[in-house]
Amino acid sequence: MLTAGIDVGGTKTLAVALDDRDVVGQVRLPTTLGPHGVVASVADAVGALAASLGQPVGAFAAVGVGVPGVVDHRDGRVAHAVNLAVREPLRLGPLLADRLDLPVSVENDVNAAALGAAHVLGVADGDLALLSIGTGLGAGIVTGGRLRRGARGAAGEIGHVPVDPQGPPCPCGQRGCLETLASGAALTAAWPVEGDASSAAAVFAAAAHGDVRAQQVCAAFGGHVAAGVRLLVLTCDVETVALGGGVSEVGLPLLDAVRAALRAQSTGSAFLSSLDLPARVALVPTDTPVGAVGAALAGMRR
Repeated sequence: MLTAGIDVGGTKTLAVALDDRDVVGQVRLPTTLGPHGVVASVADAVGALAASLGQPVGAFAAVGVGVPGVVDHRDGRVAHAVNLAVREPLRLGPLLADRLDLPVSVENDVNAAALGAAHVLGVADGDLALLSIGTGLGAGIVTGGRLRRGARGAAGEIGHVPVDPQGPPCPCGQRGCLETLASGAALTAAWPVEGDASSAAAVFAAAAHGDVRAQQVCAAFGGHVAAGVRLLVLTCDVETVALGGGVSEVGLPLLDAVRAALRAQSTGSAFLSSLDLPARVALVPTDTPVGAVGAALAGMRR
């Protein structure tokens, strides 16, 4: 069965074709913002993907779409996708289904990426949490091979768990949320860089070259991310916590910092030591677009 998976971001829209769960095609297009622009971007990506395979759009059995914001997967509505300039509820699923004449499912982008990560890491029927470390911090949770969305779609919003009542204000209205300490925005505040350069890449590179302050920033950041890992394991007991999002592109230095923090946090606690937390952390592979793959899997299941 040929299925299209679309990962919609603020600047790019990535589409993949899955055939029996293997990626057989991939295209990338710029995203047009706004409600009409997002619908057009997804439809154009599906058309370009079909053309790249020499197939009509109707060759796809279904389309799955992963988008940021608040998503009601039951009716395909999206709201509060601020970086897509979509604030009011948008009937993305029904509008695309009418335009493409295909079944369309819509998922939150982190949830879709969690499905894709579980598939790529070989635990598609198991338990995994994707800890997405981007500008903000959130998680997608897969248990028994199924997404855990929660009663109101808030499962995995661990970035808004307060960890320091006297900490900095969070955009959610609370203070000292985990997101204010363990996100790309937190790293940018701790290690500012000019232009569009990545603070994460810059600070970890400086640490590798012996900069003491950079090493301190990286160690502290690793500890905060480790707290997110610990929270996910202690609440959901997932076997694997996969680190994803833009900051995870730092790669092994980030993984090493998080594992070192988890080992230190387990010192003196036989209980935490028994959970073997460092061994349960992995990186999302950078050579596979897990968000688009997960969206396609969601479309296939729908």
